[in-house]
Parts: sequence; C-alpha cells; structure tokens
Amino acid sequence: MEPTRLNKYLSASGVCSRREADRLIKAGAVLVDGRPAEIGMLIRDWNEVTYKGQLVRPSEELVLLAVYKPPGVVCTTARHKGEQNIVDLVNYPARLVPVGRLDKASEGLILMTNQGELSDQILRSRNGHEKEYLVKVDKPVTFDFLQKMRTGVPILDTVTRPCKVKKTEERTFQITLTQGLNRQIRRMCEALGYRVTYLKRIRVMNIELKTLQPGTYRLVEGEELQALLESLH
Repeated sequence: MEPTRLNKYLSASGVCSRREADRLIKAGAVLVDGRPAEIGMLIRDWNEVTYKGQLVRPSEELVLLAVYKPPGVVCTTARHKGEQNIVDLVNYPARLVPVGRLDKASEGLILMTNQGELSDQILRSRNGHEKEYLVKVDKPVTFDFLQKMRTGVPILDTVTRPCKVKKTEERTFQITLTQGLNRQIRRMCEALGYRVTYLKRIRVMNIELKTLQPGTYRLVEGEELQALLESLH
C-alpha cells in the first residue's frame, strides 16, 4: 500500500468522512500503533490503526445501501440512551456510515456506504446533486408560497438556491433540492409561515425509494450503481 493520509485511510475504511476523521483524530479517538494519532499522519502497511478499540482496515469491495429510515430513527453512528440509530436499525455485517442525514422526525431514503470517499462526493454541495422530497404542511399550498420556495428563501444567514417545487395536493408538494442546509425544508416553510407535518425523502440523485418499506433496505448494484458512479466524475 502506498503511504496514505490518515483521514483518507479512515474514510476508505468506512469509519467516517474525511472531515469527520479529522475531528475524531483531534479528539483522540484514533490510535496508530497504540498511540494517539495526529492530523496529517501517513499510514503505511505496517501501521495498526484502531478506532474505539477496533482494528481499522480499508474496505476493498464497495457496499452501497438504499435504506428506508422510519421516523424516530437518528442518522448517526453514535448511540444515545432512548434512541435508535440508523446503524443499529440496518444491522449490516460490515461497517457502514450514513450519507448525510434525515432529521429524526422525517422518513424516507438514506444511503449508507462503507466508502467514506463516496459519501463525501455525493454530499459535496458544489456538485449540485439532486434530492427529492414529498412534504405535507399545515395549511393550503398557495401559488405565492410555491414561487417563493422556488426562487429562494432567507434562512441560516443565506438564501436557499433556486429549486424545483410542484403542488401535488391541497396541502402537499414535492421539492427537489441541490443543497443540504440543516433542516432546510422545515426552515424554508417556517420562514413563509408554514409548519411541516410530514416529510419524506424519495430520491437521492438516480437512487429512488421505490417499493422499500420503513425499516428495510436494498443493495444498490448493477446499472443503478454504475449510473451513480458515472455521475460523480
């Protein structure tokens, strides 16, 4: 193996993204040959990397899952009393990390992978990858509301990117975003005087929820996986 930066090594091992890896290293959660790691370290064949007492090795075969996250499940690898996280829900026999997040109250499609680098590529905001949602609000959807959602809403000290929005029923709409601000759809609606009562993600790029039921998952493979990988280059 060529010398590899520790954050990339952790990412390739499915522990976390590169950015998260630097945070874990700084927090002293990663050991190299039994000693606390340092940011920027190069890892070679003979080095032994451990995280939470477990030996870490790069994953050779890509695993990508499409998971239907039910409401009430949190999208994190951390465990907190009284909460079920997405890793425990899936209980896959390899180390996987969620690609981004859906807030606890929301449901729908979340991708999980053993390749942190793939997660980073999908999440990178400048790439403008699409994520589609079905949303229900507490009062009728108006033309003015749709137009403001489409053109941009001031939240979190910025203005959201223009996006696709279409009304589906009196109080429901579909929205396609190309960015991932924290609780973005809920905040956009709140800024316009609406409250979200139901939020479901149905697509990430070319990966669709399809017939998945809450709490289940499927492998993304074949032409579906190839199309995703090609769109990242």
